[in-house]
Amino acid sequence: MEKVIVIRYGELYLKGKNRDYFERLLIKNIKYKLKPFDCELEINRSRYLVKNFSAQSESKILTALSAVFGIHSLSVACCIPNVYESILKCVLSEAPATGSFRMNVNRGDKRYPITSVALAAKLGDAVLSANPHLTVDLHEPQNIIWVDVRENGMAYVYGKVLPGSGGMPVGSAGRGLLLLSGGIDSPVAGYMMAKRGLGFDALHFHSYPYTSERAKEKVIKLASIMQRYCGKIRLYCVPVTKIQEAIHAKCTDSYMITILRRFMMRIAERVANKYELGCLINGESLGQVASQTLESITVTNDTVKSLPVFRPLIGMDKQEIIDISQKIDTYETSVLPYEDCCTVFLPESPVTKPTLKRVEEEELKIEDYEQLLDEAVDNLEMLKLGQVE
Repeated sequence: MEKVIVIRYGELYLKGKNRDYFERLLIKNIKYKLKPFDCELEINRSRYLVKNFSAQSESKILTALSAVFGIHSLSVACCIPNVYESILKCVLSEAPATGSFRMNVNRGDKRYPITSVALAAKLGDAVLSANPHLTVDLHEPQNIIWVDVRENGMAYVYGKVLPGSGGMPVGSAGRGLLLLSGGIDSPVAGYMMAKRGLGFDALHFHSYPYTSERAKEKVIKLASIMQRYCGKIRLYCVPVTKIQEAIHAKCTDSYMITILRRFMMRIAERVANKYELGCLINGESLGQVASQTLESITVTNDTVKSLPVFRPLIGMDKQEIIDISQKIDTYETSVLPYEDCCTVFLPESPVTKPTLKRVEEEELKIEDYEQLLDEAVDNLEMLKLGQVE
């Protein structure tokens, strides 16, 4: 009786003739996660098996795999030949002594001589005979025993199904550029896009010396945490100190944030095009702050001419975003009290309904606009991240 970890994928079933492409990416991502462990990955039809692992590494392997997008669920299972006597022995070892239970049988191998319904009934009768304090509950059982009879001549018996991260394999939707501020929202935005198969690099803006090295270190830590789910991330850091000083000196206070964000979007587009990244991603949520009103988003979007801008959090409220940030372990780092560039020269009353005409008039006050953009991009720094878990 061999112990294995069964990996199941979900949404990939819908891909038809393209399924092989998505499966290859998923397998690649799984193998990458399994690199630190002494184990083997076996590929079967619609089921992947992790085999020959130690008892000490079991929980760590499950944790690593649970963060792989494209995996629907995981189970630690007994792997035995698909003969009835072997299956029964394993089922009896999984059965609880008391409470209620149900048998779930999947007959993936249609050549198997007993139908799934008949096999479930036969095994259930045997379990009841061996455990007189058990009862059957088909609707809300306290325990479920799964039997999966596969085409490779083996059967897998298990008592728990652990949820995976779902979604699509990272890399299947290309790569983008995430604007990573250091707050709660942008890491969640990256996570949500990675769940749809998008890999990405990250871009952070800083205003040294108005912002500290600790603020930069915080962003490095956030990007490192995100690699657990999102794969390898390159983190770029761009200084916007001179840009903010120019805006502060020459533009109307209430428009400072709007103009800064337009600078940021232009810089992000240049960086994305330079590194062949196909979209921009940010953590905006409609109406959350003054710079995220419909009018403000329209004005900032106007600067991006060649790429789509994805806002996966646009319809989410703050608590929903916080819940996800806690789930992916970025929340505690995001709330560390280190300032970011958006808090520098913060106006008392930022405009909430800017017009494009007025914003363009304000930008004309900055004579060296293009020079400031060029200088910021030229001073881009690539930061070193921690190792992917």
